[in-house]
Amino acid sequence: MSSLSYAALPHDFADAKAPGDLPLHIIHHDAADTWFAALPAFQKASHEAMGQSLKDGQSGRLLGQDGTLEGAYLIIGDEVIWQAASAAKSLPARRYQLEEDALDAKTIHDITLGFALADYQARLLDEADKPSQIATCHLSQPDNQPNNQPHARATALARGTILCRDLINAPANKMTPAALADEARALAKAHGARIEVISGDALAKDYPAIHIVGRAAEVPPCLIDMKWGNSGPKITLVGKGVTFDSGGLDLKPSKAMEMMKKDMGGSAHVLGLAAAIMMTGLNIQLRVLIGAAENAVSEKSMRPLDVIDTRAGIKVEVGNTDAEGRLVLADALHLALEDEPDFIVDFATLTGAARVALGTSCPALFCNDDMTARAIMDAGKKESDPLWQLPLFEAYDTQLDTGHMALSSTGQSGYGGAITAALFLRRFTGRDVNWAHIDVMAWNLSSKPGRPKGGEAMGMRALYRYIEELI
Repeated sequence: MSSLSYAALPHDFADAKAPGDLPLHIIHHDAADTWFAALPAFQKASHEAMGQSLKDGQSGRLLGQDGTLEGAYLIIGDEVIWQAASAAKSLPARRYQLEEDALDAKTIHDITLGFALADYQARLLDEADKPSQIATCHLSQPDNQPNNQPHARATALARGTILCRDLINAPANKMTPAALADEARALAKAHGARIEVISGDALAKDYPAIHIVGRAAEVPPCLIDMKWGNSGPKITLVGKGVTFDSGGLDLKPSKAMEMMKKDMGGSAHVLGLAAAIMMTGLNIQLRVLIGAAENAVSEKSMRPLDVIDTRAGIKVEVGNTDAEGRLVLADALHLALEDEPDFIVDFATLTGAARVALGTSCPALFCNDDMTARAIMDAGKKESDPLWQLPLFEAYDTQLDTGHMALSSTGQSGYGGAITAALFLRRFTGRDVNWAHIDVMAWNLSSKPGRPKGGEAMGMRALYRYIEELI
């Protein structure tokens, strides 16, 4: 079976300084006027002739007296990652050296990450080892950073983001539950992690909800369980891995089904996050759990108002077969509790209601603990990777008890659907666990520098920083 081959992803996104590298001057917007005033007269004139401005995110060329390219500049303010990505797309495709000795580690990190993400190009599974065809700039690093930590961290987050995007962008006829398991195996092998995959009818006894969701498909469902690290806090990442969602017997209309290859976006996020964690060697005990299934239609499909078993022993009445992701997560979340982790986070493309509430670019965050929620949102601000907290509103919890024969998977009302979905998941984690649930779009509807249309990691860098700060 074709694989993205995690090991084939680039290990580095910036080279050591080499002869011929052009200087890239990084100017904070507060100092832009002073910097411009100090330019030689001929460079001021060429700058003005090209109509270049001095605003946040503006980049431009610095020409010599003979008109040859001698360097470039980037004016930074907030959102440095995306300003750097824009510069990497708009400047001539050359190698540039970060020039300023006074750059702090955070700025170097964000510029490195922005340049790396600007180079991303979606690729098919069997073309994973082909270089990008996008003509972008390449960056070499300054010599004044001990152990090159900003570069190493940015490289790890870039690799994790690329893995996440590639998994989501892969077509559903290639990215099956079995193929997703193969990608997890490749990641585990690259970092010496332990991995177990349980698939098909072997799931029926201990993971009945995952089995029921995926049993109608040609490729059987599976549970992916990866472990890495032997010290530090226990962190468990749980991902929804529905590799294609037809809606089941509650079949989606064709337009709503169009992008449903992205319904495994939660699993892509936790694998990308795990890649960054293992690459930087964070001192944690990491566990990754993914329920992988295709929600298909056959004589084996679950039906509305079927009563199904779950690993937790809670019987669930299927309110709608298109609300399958929460069933897959229920078994995985209950499994996550068994080794008493210090923190559990799940990522899932779970509800359209979250998109109605917050749009497509801001994931919805639910937490048992408000301090955890604030810390995650603060981490998101620092990483230019926003999330927004929605409440686990207690008054809606009773809607789940309105099933005819068992706990309803959806409740009777469509209002507040993102909240009732999160409350359903809480039935399987409990109220006292340090748990976060992230309801994510995992897809860019249009392209921006560093953020092309298609699969996207959203909230992944925020969670990396939150975990980093737990240590």
